[in-house]
Amino acid sequence: MSAVAAARANPLLKSLPPFLTWPHLRFRTICSGRLGFAPSDPDHPVAGTKLLDSFKEEFEIGTSLITLETGKIARFANGAVVLGTGETKVLSTVAASKGDALRDFLPLTVDYQEKQFAQSLIPTTFMRREGAPKERELLCGRLIDRPIRPLFPHGFYHEVQVMASVLSSDGRHDPDVMAANATSAALMLSDIPWGGPIGMIRIGRIDGHFIVNPTMDELSLSDLNLVYACTKEKTLMIDVQAREITEKDLEAGLRMAHPEAVKYLEPQIRLAAKAGKQKKEYQLSMLSQKTLEKVGTLAEANIKAVFTDPSYGKFERGEALENIMQDVKQQLELEGDEESIKILPKAIDTVRKQVVRKRIITEGYRLDGRHLDEVRPIYCEAGHLPILHGSALFNRGDTQVLCTVTLGAPQDAQRLDAIVGPSTKRFMLHYSFPPFCINEVGKRTGLNRREVGHGTLAEKALLAVLPPEDEFKYTVRINSEVMASDGSTSMATVCGGSMALMDAGIPLREHVAGVSVGLVSEVDSTGEITDYRILTDILGLEDHLGDMDFKIAGTRSGITAIQLDIKPAGIPLDIVCESLEAARKGRLQILEHMEREISTPRSKDDRNAPRLASLRYSNDALRRLIGPLGAIRKKIEEETGARLSVSDETLTIVAKNQNVMDKVLEKVDSIIGREITVGGIYKGVVTSIKEYGAFVEFGGGQYGLLHISELSHEPVTRISDLLSIGQQISVMCIEQDVRGNIKLSLKRMSPRSASLEVDAITPEVKVSDFIVSKETSANAQSLSSSDSTQLDAKSVADLLSQAVSTLKDSSTSPDFRIRSVAECDEEEERFKSTSNKLWPSKLKQSQDTCSSSSTFNVVPDVKDETKAKGPISAKNLKLGTTVTAKVHQVRALGLVLDLGGGVRGMYRFKYEVVFTMFVVIVKQDHGKTDYAVGDELRVTCTSFSSKGIPVMSLENDD
Repeated sequence: MSAVAAARANPLLKSLPPFLTWPHLRFRTICSGRLGFAPSDPDHPVAGTKLLDSFKEEFEIGTSLITLETGKIARFANGAVVLGTGETKVLSTVAASKGDALRDFLPLTVDYQEKQFAQSLIPTTFMRREGAPKERELLCGRLIDRPIRPLFPHGFYHEVQVMASVLSSDGRHDPDVMAANATSAALMLSDIPWGGPIGMIRIGRIDGHFIVNPTMDELSLSDLNLVYACTKEKTLMIDVQAREITEKDLEAGLRMAHPEAVKYLEPQIRLAAKAGKQKKEYQLSMLSQKTLEKVGTLAEANIKAVFTDPSYGKFERGEALENIMQDVKQQLELEGDEESIKILPKAIDTVRKQVVRKRIITEGYRLDGRHLDEVRPIYCEAGHLPILHGSALFNRGDTQVLCTVTLGAPQDAQRLDAIVGPSTKRFMLHYSFPPFCINEVGKRTGLNRREVGHGTLAEKALLAVLPPEDEFKYTVRINSEVMASDGSTSMATVCGGSMALMDAGIPLREHVAGVSVGLVSEVDSTGEITDYRILTDILGLEDHLGDMDFKIAGTRSGITAIQLDIKPAGIPLDIVCESLEAARKGRLQILEHMEREISTPRSKDDRNAPRLASLRYSNDALRRLIGPLGAIRKKIEEETGARLSVSDETLTIVAKNQNVMDKVLEKVDSIIGREITVGGIYKGVVTSIKEYGAFVEFGGGQYGLLHISELSHEPVTRISDLLSIGQQISVMCIEQDVRGNIKLSLKRMSPRSASLEVDAITPEVKVSDFIVSKETSANAQSLSSSDSTQLDAKSVADLLSQAVSTLKDSSTSPDFRIRSVAECDEEEERFKSTSNKLWPSKLKQSQDTCSSSSTFNVVPDVKDETKAKGPISAKNLKLGTTVTAKVHQVRALGLVLDLGGGVRGMYRFKYEVVFTMFVVIVKQDHGKTDYAVGDELRVTCTSFSSKGIPVMSLENDD
């Protein structure tokens, strides 16, 4: 049947002898120039074996073995190469459209894709398949696009598509650089005209030593991530993320990267020689020299006049150029030159480019009249939107960017699905370029490659100065809104973002600023540069008409991020290194303006500032907080608006402001309690009241004892007068033993009053308080001579110290103290024993002979006296209340008084301290000594003892 089908397909086969047919020779097909054997029995056809030719090149760079292979897969693509390093393999394919190129630009599309099958995983999306390109995929696509685009020939406007796919990944090597080299090899194999090959290399640095093609583990330890692409002699693309590397060290890294990247070129050339296609003759859209000369004659003078007038702004200049083009178009229409009218916009742009470049090279002046190294005027404003966590407005010339900062919980970090690198990202910078910033109308769609690229560049620049994650646990998002664009909006985003971070109170090490450096050059017929000028802080039009856009960001200490894009087919590395110094000078000028506006992180003490708290709990307690399926935690988040993040024995809370934080802590405390530390202040509820104190519950089954002595600086008669069951109070933890018992204090949260401070310290003895007379001295001398015990200076000092100690003990409570009968007996016995120890017997007998004295009476000054209304009780007896009391008992140290209503008080006799030349004597001044039981006295309440007993004084006492 196969022979019949072949005969129908080709009638010439009918005239061939049977022994010359393919079935008779037992051959079935031709594949890549090699024949596959057919089965021996034609009546029972069986599929033959198809043999695929493949070509491979192997070489080493650094410590890695790299393979280039083609011919086995993707055989229909115009060019297809699989590049492998270790177990990581990347396929890159290229294809070009066949039709005519009716456009004036190169429609090059680069698609890079990382599917989860490359690491043996199933996507976690609902559909279980990959969706729209992720940010990393867009960035890798840009990394491939930037070095290959300048090498397509001028006038080649056919559509070209590059597709790079990761086939497998071992997680040790980043596939992005591999995909770029595979794309270069695929273009070399294809019939598409291209000026390659190129080589791309990654350089890291650990402890000052450069590493070629570092692994992901090495890259995490490196302070430099340099991606460098070049041809054999010139630089094509640079992408850098660093931790403040100096210009000198970066230049050393670039000069090391170039020869390493060149090692990729020769294997690609050998592979193309083996399996490459012959380059196809594509039609190029080139401007005719005749048309270019005609348009130049009509428009060059007017264009030059526009560009030499610095008073023109961006839109005024654009409007003037549009009017010039319309005038030229009318002239060509009068001449009937339809061919020139079709390419008029391209011709006008070419003439404009020639005029601008010539003026910069010959005169050294730019479009707006600036010098080559001059930075545009700058305006900075930190805290532009005060209600936000952080904000800043940055203007450089006509370029304006508004940056805002939002702080979030650790769980707000972005989750990444990349096959290499970290799984989360806590710092995000989102760059937005709306159409109104250039006065255009446009539609906002999804992720834009340009916006993602510019935002990532600014993110890399600022990441180097952020505090470590263990010191600053917030998730940080910067949103950059371009309000007006006239060049270098990404570098303006770096400046505005740095100020907004400081306005948010984030402890940055120092400011980061960025500036874009341009290049204008003249080349000879061979394409070699004969003269050039480096421009600092380029305009948008200078970017369009120039050769280079070299974005460099950093601090005063060094560079943090770089992105180099060029238009010609390479720039010498010497010019690139020379541009670093120009960028440094411009960066320092911008940093001066930023530091004048805000130089240190702003202190966010207002209650609208975000709050973050990290609390330690046991895992069992955290499980109670989360609840079944996270129900309790979700409920707290919905009710308060805060974010709760739980990790191993740690609860992290991020609240919008202090009020929200207080609500969350209250709810958490009610569920699992709180870690109580000595010195901390906590809110609790009084659950029970005892005679000796009150028990306070903090939530989660935690209780503490508030003793009666820690309630107030004032004496407390009954706890129920100050506290009630169910009352919410704030208390301080003053002690916690090993068994977890918590002791609390209420009085230590408030300062002690001035009158109580006097009671709590020893009376200060001044020189003026000692009244020493000759009579006193003589009495003291006779007293010491008649005493068998001689008092030397040391003995006097000891006696003075003991007397002052006695005063200190008595000064902790008032001189007049009301006690029970048993307490009075105790006090009397203690006083007798103390006096026997302090004073010699003969000295005690001579107390009355001392006349010169200084008396210290610690008597509360009660000015606000009130008379008791109604019968006396413990509740209505207050300080300053004056009542008529009866003497209930007469004791050695004072009187026990009956105040009425069963209330007992005490009047304590006065004492005076007598100071002489050598002796200190405590002398009792009884005053009236004929008190009898039943006598009535007018007394005033001056204080309460520690046990709540009223302390009284006579109404006529001073």
